[in-house]
Amino acid sequence: MNVLVVGGGGREHAIIKKLKENPSVKTIYAVPGNGGIAADAVCVPSIGAKDIGKIVDFAKSHSIGFAVVAPDDPLALGCVDRLHEAGVPCFGPDAKAARIEASKVFSKNLMKKYGIPTARYEVFDDPAKALTYLKTASFPIVVKADGLALGKGVLIPRNLAEAEDAVKSIMEDKAFGDSGDEIVIEEFLTGPEVSVLAFTDGTAIVPMVSSMDHKRAGDGDTGLNTGGMGTIAPNPCYTPEAARTCMETIFLPTLAAMRAEGCPFKGCLYFGLMLTPDGPKVIEYNCRFGDPETQVVLPLLKTDLLTVMQAVENETLGDLQVEWHSGAAACVILASGGYPGGYEKGKEITIPQGLPVTVYHAGDALAEDGTLVTSGGRVLGVTAVGGTLQAALETAYAAAEHIHFEGKYLRHDIGRRALAELEKQALCAAEG
Repeated sequence: MNVLVVGGGGREHAIIKKLKENPSVKTIYAVPGNGGIAADAVCVPSIGAKDIGKIVDFAKSHSIGFAVVAPDDPLALGCVDRLHEAGVPCFGPDAKAARIEASKVFSKNLMKKYGIPTARYEVFDDPAKALTYLKTASFPIVVKADGLALGKGVLIPRNLAEAEDAVKSIMEDKAFGDSGDEIVIEEFLTGPEVSVLAFTDGTAIVPMVSSMDHKRAGDGDTGLNTGGMGTIAPNPCYTPEAARTCMETIFLPTLAAMRAEGCPFKGCLYFGLMLTPDGPKVIEYNCRFGDPETQVVLPLLKTDLLTVMQAVENETLGDLQVEWHSGAAACVILASGGYPGGYEKGKEITIPQGLPVTVYHAGDALAEDGTLVTSGGRVLGVTAVGGTLQAALETAYAAAEHIHFEGKYLRHDIGRRALAELEKQALCAAEG
């Protein structure tokens, strides 16, 4: 079977490596792919992830037996719809269902209508009314652009002046383009954050191993927000009790709500959760695999990924037993110096052979002479699997030291909060 994966980052590389494990897969095409992905798939850099018409034409001309649409933009633009119209089986939600991420207003109103726990909020399409509302608000507060904004459309002002700047930046200066035509202003929640990705065919749902992302650029969760500087799985804050509560109050009700709205969700549904003192609440939904959460979750998947994805497409997920490896996984992101601000490209990358890790390629390209060079902010994800989280982290960090490119930047405290939580849990258990 020929398989097509739409996208070109670390998440897509993790998906491709897992799909390769299925013996029925003949050739994997990546549109557009990247320099490192080229070692595992046939990259098609001439077609962008949002070139929906070209993607469909390519799928038809290359006898694609199954397609995976990974990024948010092509999902929101209806790539799955178009592939289905062309008769190509596909993993991912259609455009109507993808609104759960593509429109913060849609998702917040959905949760309010169906009683799914989330932060209190207000919606504004007039900046003057938003600014007036802020004068009565408590801080810190959360300001979100309605539409897709490359994961950067969420601001957390600490006071009125910062909040007013946030509203003006999003709605008047159009920092995120048309995504800021409407905004959501919501209360600031506190508690441990958890990411739970889940396979779902619209009715059945199979949560994946939980994970913990590290969004801030600097050690100690300082600096600007990024697309993610590292992840660990499983997240020790996500206890079996929390998992049961989330299934009953969030996961199943969300699927039922989407069915009731006439847009059943099929694919990977990402739940961004906050374990608040009042119980788990939804911070956000994503309509696809997270990045870099995928880079720690999929290595722990024991069941064949293509089989799971086909069960989602065929709506037979409830008949499949999905199994996971024990242990833990850790991913350390190697970024270009300056990210998430300005950074230089074209720096040669050296990766020694035989490292006891999986290196997922995110922001790199092949130079004319065939060498691998940097081409993005987040360049590589170094992932290790171990019997314990401590072992996985030590292996990932040791390997990261042997990978080089000019300006290489990484956080040195990925997983530290998780290790502290594990230590606390062990102490509580010992005390009894």
